Amino acid sequence: MEDWELEFEWLKVRHLVKDALKRDVLPDMNAILFMIGIQELGRWKTNFTKEEKQDLMHIAVCNLMSYDGYYEFKGRDADGWPHYDAVKPFTQKGVQTQEVYIKEKVIQYFREWQAAHGEPTGKGIESLN
Repeated sequence: MEDWELEFEWLKVRHLVKDALKRDVLPDMNAILFMIGIQELGRWKTNFTKEEKQDLMHIAVCNLMSYDGYYEFKGRDADGWPHYDAVKPFTQKGVQTQEVYIKEKVIQYFREWQAAHGEPTGKGIESLN
């Protein structure tokens, strides 16, 4: 994906999430990862602890990196939280390179979500506000 294409698709995702959550400001990477984590957890609550928020973003990253075989879904614990196993080392170096990689995977996530649910924001995302 060329740089301009990546930035265009990333901006589309940010607008999609902003509109779905009925927000005034475009979400940053952390907010989008948090939302993906909630989607993968499969439930919403009003307040998450700081540790739970970190765990949700970790769930999102593991899910995104599972597209390329870096992580594999292991199952859910007794509380219903998803767990992943690291399968192979992540070889991309540098913060900027890693950020581009995650953006590409976020774009892929939302494309697949749209294809699976037949709507731009996917079934259920609107309920996260």
